Amino acid sequence: MRAPWAGPLGLHHPGRSVLHRAPVAAKLVALAALSLAVVLVRGLTAAVAGLALVVGATALARVPWHRTTRGLLPVVLTAVALGAYQTWVGDPARGAEAAVDLLTLVLAGSLVTATTRADDLLAAVTRAARPLRHVGLPPETVGLAVSLFLRTVPVLVRTVAETRDAARARGFERDPRALVVPAAVRMVGHARSTGDALAARGLGDD
Repeated sequence: MRAPWAGPLGLHHPGRSVLHRAPVAAKLVALAALSLAVVLVRGLTAAVAGLALVVGATALARVPWHRTTRGLLPVVLTAVALGAYQTWVGDPARGAEAAVDLLTLVLAGSLVTATTRADDLLAAVTRAARPLRHVGLPPETVGLAVSLFLRTVPVLVRTVAETRDAARARGFERDPRALVVPAAVRMVGHARSTGDALAARGLGDD
């Protein structure tokens, strides 16, 4: 049986650590501050320090590493490709820094979701979006959009995995069309059914 996909954002892991008990808003602000620091502070030393900080925080939160790293393979491959490209254009240090920065940001996001219940996270996003009400965007709509995104990503990954298994069973694992076309059709069907369900509940009505 296929192990449940944790995704790049991870899964909530109940606990009683300082990070688990910290207010959601504080964790989101810290995540935003870390993201800005990763982008603005240059140098491989600073990048490694940021990664060490996130790894240390994950250990402090006592989040099992298999939960943190599960589903990170695509991110690791992307980081390696990014670093390889920067190295190819003649800047190995910049390549290593970019790869480490990407891993730091993804692990930090994973740590926040691992120590925060989804309901609390969405409630915090909805509260933060309240000022958007003044420009005609209900904060509840923003929260719903985030919720749909979080729910759709694992559906997409599961659909691609099931389609790949089906193509492999028919001997077409080397044919991109046997993966892309059925997966796209299934995701379009999922999007339509989701839209119909939302419309049936009156979302978007004046």
